[in-house]
Amino acid sequence: MSLQMVLLPVFVLVGFTFGLLVWMAGERRRALIGGEAKVRDIVLGQPNWPTRTTQIGNCYSNQFELPLLFYILIALALPLHHADLFIVLMSWVFVVARFAHAGIFVTSNDLRRRSLAWFAGALVLFAMWLYFALKILLLI
Repeated sequence: MSLQMVLLPVFVLVGFTFGLLVWMAGERRRALIGGEAKVRDIVLGQPNWPTRTTQIGNCYSNQFELPLLFYILIALALPLHHADLFIVLMSWVFVVARFAHAGIFVTSNDLRRRSLAWFAGALVLFAMWLYFALKILLLI
């Protein structure tokens, strides 16, 4: 697989994370300017942001949990030359699951639907890691 094909889903997920960062920063700024939050109430990381601001902030923070295992897998698979078509296709499925999870998170925040989207991504990522480990351990 070409380097570009392997890294494109990574770049999309990183870009999405930066997009959430900008959105979160804007929401926090609006909350401070609008008086919904006071600096003294949030300066030490206290959870005193308005609900919507917290929702977007939590979605952003979530991008550094499960996706970390995705980034590590790609970072290992590339130099070891094990980033094949299966890894690329599953990478895209994982990215779509992350978009679905985040979309639910920042809209309805329906826990059942959000959990299903999270679990789908986790399952895909587990399959990717299992496939990668078997290829390495069995020297395939």
